Amino acid sequence: MATPESDRSVAKPAPDDCAVIELRQYTLHPGARDRFIDLFDREFVESQELLGSQVIGQFRDLDDPDRVVWLRGFRDMPRRAEALTAFYGGPVWRQHREAANACIVDSDNVLLLRPANGLPFRLDTRLPPGEEELARGIEVATICYFDAPVDDEFVAFFEREIKPALLESGAQVQASFVTETSANNFRLPVREGEQVFVWLAGFPDAAAYERHVAAQANSPHWRDRIAGELRRRLLAPPEILRLSPTARSRLRGAPALSVDKEACLTGVNIS
Repeated sequence: MATPESDRSVAKPAPDDCAVIELRQYTLHPGARDRFIDLFDREFVESQELLGSQVIGQFRDLDDPDRVVWLRGFRDMPRRAEALTAFYGGPVWRQHREAANACIVDSDNVLLLRPANGLPFRLDTRLPPGEEELARGIEVATICYFDAPVDDEFVAFFEREIKPALLESGAQVQASFVTETSANNFRLPVREGEQVFVWLAGFPDAAAYERHVAAQANSPHWRDRIAGELRRRLLAPPEILRLSPTARSRLRGAPALSVDKEACLTGVNIS
């Protein structure tokens, strides 16, 4: 449903540079996922973006039929508070919240993040209706847990060794994030007191991801150097989310065509 005219007259789309990111994992009632996604994609995309949020990506978790994962971005923390206050106090959420909440068991699994390299996360435009189905691959989010804030040394290690190795084994690395340490400035809960490093990678399909995993397993550099360093630094093995984009997700996996490796190594734009 379109945002009412009274809202559109004062609301302006947020910039596409996101310096604050929410990684949101929702547990849904059995059988409710498609209903929730249909409602979300129809009612909660433009209605949030008109008020200052960026809906970055919406996904079905390939390993949990009752989980939806989505990412929402903001220009900065003050803009986050303004945008969330406007949306959750506004007419679209008020009209559809009962239907949305009826699908949800838990919505508190939320990590508040910022780009690891200090550069805002830049987004491409959403594809026109009808083209989304042709462009969808899979996304993989890797979440690494630390017992202290992620330091510059690990960020440099990721850029210098992990990211090139991911690219070499077929991943298109799209962004990396660390915990945003600012206090939560809206009433919705986030997971506080946790320190994470997260990277997003796209693949054209599940088979391409499996080839990537096999390539890692057969790589002495990955197995001995990178995996060993991760074991040494992390509290536990990384959490890996294999995600299928919904039709309206701006994160869509990676194209099956060859990609510019240098661009993937240095940029954060979504293709």
